[in-house]
Amino acid sequence: MEKEAVFLQQVNAHKGILFKICRLYQDREEDRQDLLQEIVLQLWSSYDSFRGDSQFSSWMYRVALNTAIVYLRKQRHHDNFVVTAPYPDLADDVRPVRDEQQKLAIFHQAVAQLGKVEKALIFLYMEGHSGKDMAAILDLSPGNVRVRLNRVKDKLQTIIKTLGYEF
Repeated sequence: MEKEAVFLQQVNAHKGILFKICRLYQDREEDRQDLLQEIVLQLWSSYDSFRGDSQFSSWMYRVALNTAIVYLRKQRHHDNFVVTAPYPDLADDVRPVRDEQQKLAIFHQAVAQLGKVEKALIFLYMEGHSGKDMAAILDLSPGNVRVRLNRVKDKLQTIIKTLGYEF
């Protein structure tokens, strides 16, 4: 099978990864599509560097996440983004949430307030990756992954509470 066909087959087999990363790093659909194109272009450009030492999906995660982070950085620089405080003071009234769809919407709202690497950590954690896999994908030490992941979980709890919810 020729190189391009193999590449397209592998990307197609793991396209869910790309859609999730785009959803994580972009809110608007057209921005997601732009990011998806950028990621696929970067995957193709660096495909020759894939040596097969790891699974294709792990390599794809790493390239896609790095591309999303760089893309977001360029976009913010281009748009003269003003970065605000990570989250305001805690809400006075915290309401418990039981509806799963509402929990998911609140969770996505909270994740949107995380930093680039924090988003990647939560994404990989939610996908069920081990600490060792996360370390390899994000080019961090396993110890650093554990510490950062615990901090991100705490931060998410705080953000959710600042939004006035608890679950």
